[in-house]
Amino acid sequence: MQPFTIAVPDAVLDDLRDRLARTRWPDQIPGTGWDYGAEIGTVQDLCEYWRTTFDWRAAEAELNRWPQFTTDIDGIHLHFVHARSPHADAIPLCLTHGWPGSISEFLEVLGPLTDPTAHGGDARDAFHVVAPSMPGYGFSGPTTVPGVDIRRVAATNVALMARLGYERYAAQGGDWGGIATAHMGQLDPDHLYGIHVNMAIPRPPDGDPMAGVQPEEMQGLADMAHFRDEETGYQRIQGTKPQTLAYGLNDSPAGLAGWILEKFRTWSDCDGDVFSAFTRDQLLTNITIYWVTGTINSSTRLYYESMKSGGLGALTGRVDVPTAIAMFPHELYRPPRSWCEQVYDVQQFTHMPAGGHFAAMEEPMLLVDDVRTFFRRFR
Repeated sequence: MQPFTIAVPDAVLDDLRDRLARTRWPDQIPGTGWDYGAEIGTVQDLCEYWRTTFDWRAAEAELNRWPQFTTDIDGIHLHFVHARSPHADAIPLCLTHGWPGSISEFLEVLGPLTDPTAHGGDARDAFHVVAPSMPGYGFSGPTTVPGVDIRRVAATNVALMARLGYERYAAQGGDWGGIATAHMGQLDPDHLYGIHVNMAIPRPPDGDPMAGVQPEEMQGLADMAHFRDEETGYQRIQGTKPQTLAYGLNDSPAGLAGWILEKFRTWSDCDGDVFSAFTRDQLLTNITIYWVTGTINSSTRLYYESMKSGGLGALTGRVDVPTAIAMFPHELYRPPRSWCEQVYDVQQFTHMPAGGHFAAMEEPMLLVDDVRTFFRRFR
């Protein structure tokens, strides 16, 4: 393992600003807003802020507050934050992000998780946090071999926790991170206390799928159907032809910003105003990580590899470790509890009052409190 510090060369940032200044913007039909995708005025304003105002060096310094390392596991280069708690009895916690996210999603939760007493909490709720950049994402750099699907991501996480010497640990994730965390529950049950996910994707149960579904859960099913029908074009592209997509996104920062910004708006609890849920600096820290590492192609390849190995990482069999599910009201997938119980050993199921797909950024303390509550039983 090697210590790692983020240090993007000035030339990379100069090139980024130059490309932003020379963007060839597409047309948009007047008055159509976000109907056709990312609205041009919003993307132009964000890119102008990116070019003239956004301070990557400040974002870099904030990320570098947390100890970071790199290692190689079974041919995969892996970058990770390893933030140890000052409290001796802290539980190790593997925290996994998703797409189109990065470790920057966790900047608001790392402090409360590792040092609860400094954030109004109890020392008995402390965690040693290990937050990998998923293979092919961010400072892990591009993957270089085929076959790196979500189960291999999970296996890499398991191997990392063992390499760090953690005999027992917890795991948490959302989006791909939630799927990886569920696979970890199958791969390493002897070492996991349990798992906490803020996106669960169970298969419908055998027999009548509506058996046990509560009236208040019907909206979640309707929203899942809408997402499947109207919002999954990106999955089909990334899951079938990621290389073709990459020529545009890897070459044009405006293209990259539009592709990612649209997801943060659509998937968050923001009522159509993405900047009510995230600051420009938060969004651009995440987008810039993709740009400076050149990992948008390898990040989207995870969809291709996981589709080829079995339907975007769908689980086969049960996850028999204790499981907590935090259900945020604007999450993409909000399956009924009865469906979740067919796959997971559900011991805590929380309906959150606010928040969406990017829980650690949108509602960091709701997420932290739910994680603390669940893992208290193992202390």
